[in-house]
Amino acid sequence: MASEVFSKQKTIYLRKKHIGPSCKVFFSHDPIKIVRAKGQYMYNEKNEQYLDCINNVAHVGHSHPEVVSAGAKQMELLNTNSRFLHDNLVQYAQRLQATLPEKLSVCYFVNSGSEANDLALRLAWQYTGHKDIITLDNAYHGHVSSLINISPYKFHQLAQPEHSQHVHVAPSPDIYRGKYREDHPDPATAYADDVKDIIEKAHAKGCKIAAFIAESLQSCGGQVIPPVGYFQKVAQYVPIAGGIFIADEVQVGFGRVGTHFWAFQLQGEDFIPDIVTMGKPIGNGHPMSCVVTTREVAESFMSSGMDYFNTFGGNPVSCAIGLAVLDVIEKEDLQGNALRVGGYLTELLKKLKERHPLIGDIRGRGLFVGVELVKDWIKRTPATAEAQDVIYRLKDQRILLSADGPHRNVLKFKPPMCFSTADADLAEILEENGHEFLSNDTNDNHVLL
Repeated sequence: MASEVFSKQKTIYLRKKHIGPSCKVFFSHDPIKIVRAKGQYMYNEKNEQYLDCINNVAHVGHSHPEVVSAGAKQMELLNTNSRFLHDNLVQYAQRLQATLPEKLSVCYFVNSGSEANDLALRLAWQYTGHKDIITLDNAYHGHVSSLINISPYKFHQLAQPEHSQHVHVAPSPDIYRGKYREDHPDPATAYADDVKDIIEKAHAKGCKIAAFIAESLQSCGGQVIPPVGYFQKVAQYVPIAGGIFIADEVQVGFGRVGTHFWAFQLQGEDFIPDIVTMGKPIGNGHPMSCVVTTREVAESFMSSGMDYFNTFGGNPVSCAIGLAVLDVIEKEDLQGNALRVGGYLTELLKKLKERHPLIGDIRGRGLFVGVELVKDWIKRTPATAEAQDVIYRLKDQRILLSADGPHRNVLKFKPPMCFSTADADLAEILEENGHEFLSNDTNDNHVLL
């Protein structure tokens, strides 16, 4: 804990003085100073309570006592690197693997989602001997250099984007705003065929595909749910090209989708990626992450002759915390809760959509839900300014929500998994604060909240 409690203004002043200016804060016009949190609630310096609808890092709830206790007890006993034998490491790897298809059996523990995805690329490059990567438009995979190159969500923001010649961008499989929409007879095949075309064009130029990487559900890209069958079809084309399939579960894993423990499983039992990366919820806020792959890929990585060592990855404290997170998910039936509460929230939002033309689409699985705001249902013109108004005015009601997507017009619900139906009733708050909450008027002067 900090030795001195600063006023909010002093905290802002010192942040501007000492923290890099590109490190942004939520609600930059009037940032919130959070001093504690518990469950799905966060508290500012005035002890005012905020409902957290966006924190998918505090997966089983902020400051969960079992997770805190597990970490503290292990920290009192031992923390060291994974070059020493320790049961926590192998016990956690065993527990984690049990949630995955059998062939995904080898774990590499690291410290962040970015580190996991960077390592996944190294595994792919070594295993295939190829260099080129296919990524999805609007994708975000992390902040290190290798991942900025494969994250259009990031590199599109650059004033003069520099695209790596080894990176190929496929259309996002978005059936609401994308190239092939909900009225297409087979959007899964159509989007997959675009990947096939990219492969053929790359081969024509002498390029070779190392991997196709995709978030199992695109989050920063706008809460996009790929059509069922899309991954299977892509997974037919990529191996023929000599590449492998990487599923990024950093934002959406660990039961968030409700029906399954991993979001890639929404595509069906016949789809199994070659590598799965995970982070954020894995440690409930503790910095840990993991790459899980097949024995074949792991042995190829070893054959490079270079040992892989990570000072903090898989340390006893991290693994104790990871085990506690898995225990809580199971004991509190948080996957089931995500299914029940997520379904309840989605239905409330769909009813709201029927009454308000600003809501163009409701989509999601479990406690991963997107609300796309548009100015026109037919043209689907993004309502970007309106979305920003919504999140700021909800903040005034002490409800924390964010907007994302390529047009920043998609409201994102990714709360802690202990989110309740009472919390989900926030959807009705949208109307309680004024009859015109989500309505457009003829002069384009929206009245929100």
